[in-house]
Amino acid sequence: MYRLRPFRNTDPPHLAAIWRSQLPQRGLMQAMSAPLLEYGVFSKMHFDPEGLIVATHDDQPYGFVHAGFGPSGDESSLDTSMGATLVLMLQPGHEDQSLADRLLRASEEYLRRRGAGVIYAGGVSPLNSFYLGLYGGSEIPGVLQSDVTLLGACLRSGYRELDYVRIMQCDLARVRPPVSRELRAIKRTTQVVERIDPAPQTWWEACIWGSLQRDVFSLVDRSQQVVATASFWDMQPLSAGWGMCSAGLFELYVDPSLRRRGYASYLIGEAIRVLRRRGVATIEAQTMGTNEAAGAFYAKLGFTDIDHGVVLRKEGGGPAPSGTVADRADS
Repeated sequence: MYRLRPFRNTDPPHLAAIWRSQLPQRGLMQAMSAPLLEYGVFSKMHFDPEGLIVATHDDQPYGFVHAGFGPSGDESSLDTSMGATLVLMLQPGHEDQSLADRLLRASEEYLRRRGAGVIYAGGVSPLNSFYLGLYGGSEIPGVLQSDVTLLGACLRSGYRELDYVRIMQCDLARVRPPVSRELRAIKRTTQVVERIDPAPQTWWEACIWGSLQRDVFSLVDRSQQVVATASFWDMQPLSAGWGMCSAGLFELYVDPSLRRRGYASYLIGEAIRVLRRRGVATIEAQTMGTNEAAGAFYAKLGFTDIDHGVVLRKEGGGPAPSGTVADRADS
């Protein structure tokens, strides 16, 4: 009989071993270790041991589930009205559907005790402060299609698929930034400014990015106004398992009055030139599957689909979380 209990400080080596035992998945960082879990999960200032529930048999951990929350509207604190089951894993040989279902129910019970009225499965913005660099890709994409344990437990428990997340990559060795009369005009009237490792602007931004290196490219016009920004991060340690240096595009913004005039294409093209010179081999981005405009924009730049995730909500829940960065992309 399996016993469920909250996280203990002696658990990290066992949880890392369970993670390492999973079948190979592109979006699952390997080889996992206790220090890497500390980096991506336990060291976060809002980590709650009660939300990480461990399944044991004879006091030996064989599975775990982790639940968490998103930020308040001003990103100054935690908002427990909306939560998600972020990760659910079982040791091979202990892949019992009833155990997975018990762990998922325990996660839901924890979320409800803390006040959650809306429950999702998988991290997706803004429920995305844990596991970045360990699971998914350039962002947390909900539940990866290859994550059969969590996905199966959710479908058996009545979760409904709201949308899917397209995960795309661009091979910088092959892509050539677009060139046109429109883009040449933008080059004459703007300047690209780069900021490396900018300071977080909110508490929640610090929760997500505090230990990760970011690189922000801004397009500044002649009046020194920022008209577009593109933000990347060094996708370590996840990309180390792919054997290539990769940058994740996680935010793309263009002034609303200038959208669909080529500013995003020009800025991404200039960022590609810089990142390629620094040895970056691929850029990864994500967009919701129903956002056809964003998908077409990335395809035009040379991005191709490599994986996808699923956004799931417990039946009876509220509205979906706000869209991911790729939904704000502009051509």
